[in-house]
Amino acid sequence: MNPVFSLQSRALLANGRLVALFLILAATATGAETGKTPPIANFTDIAEKAGLTMSNVFGGKDTKKYIIETTGTGVAIFDYDNDGWPDIFLVSGTTLEGFPAGEGTAPSNRLYRNNHDGTFTDVTTKAGLTATGWGQGVCVGDYDNDGWEDLYVTYYGKNRLYHNQSGVFTEVADQSGVAGTGKSWGTGCAFVDYDRDGLLDLMVANYVDFDVSIAPAPGERASCVWKGVPVMCGPRGLPGAKNILYHNQGNGKFEDVTTKAKIDQTNGHYAFSVSTFDFDDDGWPDIYVACDSTPSILYHNNRDGTFTDVAVVAGAAYNEDGREQAGMGSTIADYDGDGRLDIFKTNFSDDTSTLYRNNGNGTFDDVTFAAGLGLYTRYLGWGTMFLDFDNDGWPDLLLVNGHVYPEVDKQNLGSSYEEPRILYHNNGDKTFSDVSAQAGTGIVAVHAGRGLAIGDLGNDGRISAVISNMNATPSLLVNQVRSPNHWVGLRTVGTKSNRDGIGARVSVKVGARVLVDEVRSGSSYDSNSDMRVHFGLGAATKIDWIQIRWPSGLTERFENISVDAIHTLKEGSGSAAVPAAKPSSS
Repeated sequence: MNPVFSLQSRALLANGRLVALFLILAATATGAETGKTPPIANFTDIAEKAGLTMSNVFGGKDTKKYIIETTGTGVAIFDYDNDGWPDIFLVSGTTLEGFPAGEGTAPSNRLYRNNHDGTFTDVTTKAGLTATGWGQGVCVGDYDNDGWEDLYVTYYGKNRLYHNQSGVFTEVADQSGVAGTGKSWGTGCAFVDYDRDGLLDLMVANYVDFDVSIAPAPGERASCVWKGVPVMCGPRGLPGAKNILYHNQGNGKFEDVTTKAKIDQTNGHYAFSVSTFDFDDDGWPDIYVACDSTPSILYHNNRDGTFTDVAVVAGAAYNEDGREQAGMGSTIADYDGDGRLDIFKTNFSDDTSTLYRNNGNGTFDDVTFAAGLGLYTRYLGWGTMFLDFDNDGWPDLLLVNGHVYPEVDKQNLGSSYEEPRILYHNNGDKTFSDVSAQAGTGIVAVHAGRGLAIGDLGNDGRISAVISNMNATPSLLVNQVRSPNHWVGLRTVGTKSNRDGIGARVSVKVGARVLVDEVRSGSSYDSNSDMRVHFGLGAATKIDWIQIRWPSGLTERFENISVDAIHTLKEGSGSAAVPAAKPSSS
């Protein structure tokens, strides 16, 4: 049986579900006999067996002399060839020493095509995506609305925009105006139609203003010492960099509107991940940026082409103690089922991650400890995503960890360079339970992890995770426990809106509950997950209706949608709907 998909063909789908249900019932019976509760997750890493063999080169392996060697890279899950199956793109780095030109030894980003049978084939060269350099993040979006997903890859150096032409990519960043100066350090990114004109714009986060030729050596300054040990310098002590917003002009070119949009009013930050979401539910996309060693940024969309950073007044800049944190990754979901989108952020070691609950009145509360998420302070978090791994209708949390200093292994500083992942199960009562120890070898295995993307790689309702590991092969985590719960996957296609439907708010009415999420590019740590919106439905076998508020402003309803299937919903093909009343702020 294939390790990813137990169904050998779609014709066996019904029988496969019956077998899965039988196995779960059998496991439950066995658990009852032994007095043990069967695990709700068993994630195993099947990357090698699935053909994901790329080794991510990223600076020195045993020591990191400069900060450029520490940040790692992102992952994208997207359907590059329009065959209906999600493929995998992995960003690669390089080394300070570089590689000889023309010898074919330089590391490259890799694109793996989904073979529909649980395996993947490296199609990087054929797709035109061979490239080397200090790659960082990646985001996906059909910026020219031609029906093919395009790629934007950030770098320490010039960024790259790959235009997808029927599964073959052409690099067009310079001619499109989004390459940057070549001196910036791009990190997170996201395509977002911030002015709702039907064309995807591009938000790019930048980390530090860094020049390796003049960078201080480990231990050279006070900021280059950690717990008494000389380590690479930064980001403190290094100048911050400004974030960039590009406006899509509709002719294959973008305009830098950073100043015009007032994005540069917030400066001096070390920005990493970008997560877009309409936090105040006014129909206009806002932008959250997790920042290292500086307050987080929450750009509120003023609906006139400008933004205001409201993170401090909204309560999303600091933790509940009023302290800035070293933010890395971020993810968005309605974790407590109140119809409002919340924020979760990973941070540096000697701190907890942070959960910001959306109060519905433009403000957030740090509810990390109340939600049971303040357990770990020794891990250094990076990629993170909400995901409903058991399809019970409540978003769970996956965190990827790994330290920045390889030296911690030799100095006994209370941390390890390679660290396990963390899996939290949403209890459905505004709290989470740590199930990591019982969630399988793929969770407890240690790595120096960075980027994380999630997706339904088998089109069977099981959410898997792809993780970028420092100086190692990637991980592909697949849950071997098949829940009897139901699910639905939704692919949005805009007509008046951008073709991906990025920014669309999707509501699913199931019994007494309304499940809410949005279509988004970017998020996690400098990564891009499967943009098909996935909802676990629990025991429900019927969906009452699905409502979509498109970026164009159209709100429409879709009915007679079956469960346990992936549906494509096209703007304009539903029935007109009156927008549902917004939840109260109580």
